Amino acid sequence: MAVILPKPIDAFLETRTTDAWIDEACSRLPELLHDHANCELKAASTALSFIYRYPDRAKLAHRMSRLAREELRHFEQVRKILAEREIPFEHVTASRYAGKLRDAIRADEPDRLLDLLLVGALIEARSCERFAALAPHLPADLEKFYSGLLASEARHFEHYLAFAREECEVGDARLDARLNELRSLEADLISSPDSQFRFHSGVPQSAPVADGLEAVGAD
Repeated sequence: MAVILPKPIDAFLETRTTDAWIDEACSRLPELLHDHANCELKAASTALSFIYRYPDRAKLAHRMSRLAREELRHFEQVRKILAEREIPFEHVTASRYAGKLRDAIRADEPDRLLDLLLVGALIEARSCERFAALAPHLPADLEKFYSGLLASEARHFEHYLAFAREECEVGDARLDARLNELRSLEADLISSPDSQFRFHSGVPQSAPVADGLEAVGAD
């Protein structure tokens, strides 16, 4: 059954997940679930870090507190799926994707806050896109679970992007220019060969890489 990717996310991302990554993910479900659980835990930690770093921003802190609780709930749900499959939970090292995006975040304010929020929007958008790409190829219980996560990930994406515009007094032109830089970096990480397999990894290294940014479902 086809899963429809929300139009704002389809328009936001520069490229879509490749067939090669989907095939790899379907053949490595325990590793996929391990990394997904770790991603949800990291997402909760990231939301909490905004509260610690920017406690004076009341609206941002309130939203991030709610987001952290939701991400922890997703973590618990993935842990339950692992337990049902008798797969013990394991911590997973950080991915190339997360590391390279983190390295791109600038150190000085207000650029740091802007980059943190834009990277958050990109990660949430990619998560949503991957859920939509994966769901039709998974066992019935995982298809239902991943399809059900689409709405929350799309909502998280919208919150991160809205806060980038509301909380960062950098002007629309500067914000959009920086977003385009980070969006291009994210697209390159997704579409280039990757020696790791992760929920947000690039093209499996053994798979051929097409010219340009061809991807599943792309026009």
